[in-house]
Amino acid sequence: MQNENATGLPGHASVVVIGGGVMGCSTLYHLATQGVNDVILLERHKLTSGTTWHSAAQVRALRSTRNLTDLIKYSISLYSSLESETGQGTGWINKGSLSIATHPDRLTHIRRQESLAHLFGIQAQSISPGEAAERWPLMYAGDVLGAVWSPDDGRVSPSDLCASLIKAARNKGAKIFEDTAVIGLLTKQGRIWGVETAAGQIKCDAVALCTGLWSKREAASAGVDVPVWPCEHFYLLTKPVPGIEGNLPTLSDHDAHLYIRDDSGGLLVGCFEPMGKAIDPDRLGNGFSFQLLEEDWDHFEPMMKNAMHRLPVLAQAEVRMLLNGPESFTPDGSFLLGEAAETAGLFLGCGMNSVGVASAGGAGLALARCIAEGHFPMDLHELDPKRFPECFSSAGALANRVPEVLGKHYEITYPGRQWRTARNLRLTPLHQRWVDRRAYFGQYYGWERPLYFGSDHPPVFTFERPVWFEQVEREVMAAHEGAALFDLSTFGNIRVSGPDAESFLNRICANNMTRAPGSVIYTAMLNDRGGFVSDLTAQRLSPQEYLLFVGTSTVKHDLAWLSRNLREGECVTICDDTEKLATLGLMGPHSNNLMVSVDGDKLSALRYFQHQEFELKGIQVRAARLSYVGEYGWELTCSVEKVNALCDLLAGAGAQPAGIFAQTSMRIEKGYLSYGHDLDTDINPFEAGLDYALDWDSAFIGSEALAASRQDAITKRRVSIILDYPEANPIGNEPVYYDGEIIGQTTSAAYGYRVGHPVAIAYLNTGSIKNFDNLTVQIDVAGTLFTGKVVVGAVFDPSGAQYLNPKISSN
Repeated sequence: MQNENATGLPGHASVVVIGGGVMGCSTLYHLATQGVNDVILLERHKLTSGTTWHSAAQVRALRSTRNLTDLIKYSISLYSSLESETGQGTGWINKGSLSIATHPDRLTHIRRQESLAHLFGIQAQSISPGEAAERWPLMYAGDVLGAVWSPDDGRVSPSDLCASLIKAARNKGAKIFEDTAVIGLLTKQGRIWGVETAAGQIKCDAVALCTGLWSKREAASAGVDVPVWPCEHFYLLTKPVPGIEGNLPTLSDHDAHLYIRDDSGGLLVGCFEPMGKAIDPDRLGNGFSFQLLEEDWDHFEPMMKNAMHRLPVLAQAEVRMLLNGPESFTPDGSFLLGEAAETAGLFLGCGMNSVGVASAGGAGLALARCIAEGHFPMDLHELDPKRFPECFSSAGALANRVPEVLGKHYEITYPGRQWRTARNLRLTPLHQRWVDRRAYFGQYYGWERPLYFGSDHPPVFTFERPVWFEQVEREVMAAHEGAALFDLSTFGNIRVSGPDAESFLNRICANNMTRAPGSVIYTAMLNDRGGFVSDLTAQRLSPQEYLLFVGTSTVKHDLAWLSRNLREGECVTICDDTEKLATLGLMGPHSNNLMVSVDGDKLSALRYFQHQEFELKGIQVRAARLSYVGEYGWELTCSVEKVNALCDLLAGAGAQPAGIFAQTSMRIEKGYLSYGHDLDTDINPFEAGLDYALDWDSAFIGSEALAASRQDAITKRRVSIILDYPEANPIGNEPVYYDGEIIGQTTSAAYGYRVGHPVAIAYLNTGSIKNFDNLTVQIDVAGTLFTGKVVVGAVFDPSGAQYLNPKISSN
């Protein structure tokens, strides 16, 4: 470490952690544990003075994915054992949690959570209303339909936890500086090189920004927009009440928007009300430290009525205070963890969405590993800061969205549920046309995309067969029997050009990119462990130019990956053309006849995975022969200025619009995979069945790791499962059972209209099972086991005859 200045600050540190809340303390501790012995933490006031000190500090393990759950499982292990390392207690109390249901759909919801718990290795069991009342005697249980008991959950003292983490970090060589405000982050050529404080500069290799609701302001000096915004968060504290002796489980009454636990012999009653209250962080001021916001009994009153219904004892309880403290939220309810897209070396650990204390142990470990080793210990794409487009960075969009995010904490997670606020941020060029066709839209990466057509009113959501079932069937049949039009304009378009474009992409992409112009190439981008970073299709336009079509939500991530793997001296230009181009998918057996009727037989010679530029009634169009839905057709790309005219031609010739739900159903029937659902950095091409798209003659990123594991036995394999019961409604992320044991999980699921049964894509553990094909398994859908058959391959048209051969008009 370089010489310290007069204030004791070092002149250099490998990593500077900014923020002394639980996330910053955990990151510091884990960096020190990783052997980064010159790491420092800067806190503008005192440790825990922001949000951490007033956290209700519930630690509930179950989350929506295995890896997010594993973060909290690690937190539980750390919080219960840290005292033995430091001698400083964390206040860990393991009394479990109890989730009750007073609505039939809530009962389905918590039973789905129970199934997930079993899949992720967490203890959870359904119990009767009577058993629930025994575990919480102060609760009125007359309207309770059922409950789930989770014995491993607990709570912690946030201030004690941070003290223990800091003590352990100091013991490992880390240094902490309180009352040290950061003035700005210092960057050069898109990379962090230092931190400016009132007491001087600190040079560093990386910054971990863990500054909670102030993260947006702090990151701005590094050219990074962090989409976090605070809401007011309320909980009631009472003085001691009769009937509370010792500690009780945490009680979750999410139908009433409440969480309840004991606190110092009294009650703590917190809420995530249906619509929260955003607050401008500038109103809090720089001096906001160990402070609270004003009580707001008018806002809390509906929650208080719910609480008095559930806890009759509240009618006589004496109120100690109504605590109101600000907490930060993101536009989708998941926190930010990882390196920023815009500035290398700036790592974010913020926007914790009221799960900061629960997640911080595992999240701090993951962030420290990411900084020290260059990657997370597991796939955490749900937390990637690069998942948000710029349109979510404005104060207006954030202030509009985050009150709903707070409320969605306790909403029932129905299939197809959509955000209601901060909509119409990004519109495709065809948006008004789809509005006129009564599209019901979903929001993806800020874009409005048609989910289905024929009803623009918000549907009634359910876990049973959805109200859009018949309409989606009509759209699928349009693509299966006629010609359907899919708006693919939100896909990311990345242009890679220059003399070294081919060699660059052969290093970055796993497939052979040395193809003739006019070729379409499906390929993966892998990390150095052989896991999927992205999958995409590339069109080679010329010897020095490619156009990459990437997922709607991955464009910022993929741009950053390409740019950061560009070597010094490589003559390559990388451009984002997403806003310049529009793409339509024309799919179906009659699409060839339709194109002939529009402007002759210009594309009949185009073979599968080829593309060609041509003029269609004065419109320059590039047609690529490929299909994500398993039907004959093309993806047609033109300028955004011409796409309405192109759509007029195709619709006028009889093409019918189809939405995302139809596309999803069809791609699942074909076993086509979706990044973020069926592919991620924990999956390699062997497991996914995509090893055919590997070019072993090129030294692509990940090739060494894959070559080393090539001879190893595959421990899991991607398959399809077709269920015997048409009434089953799997939605993905369900356990798969064989012979009474969990052997895997679904990743995507939908009703398959062409095969007449629900279909799921799943990964199954190989174990002692040698042959999966036609194996009878069961999928646990909200506690009910549905039998199905395993198919190794596609359940619809496995030979590919449907999309390889056009239907030629007899006229």
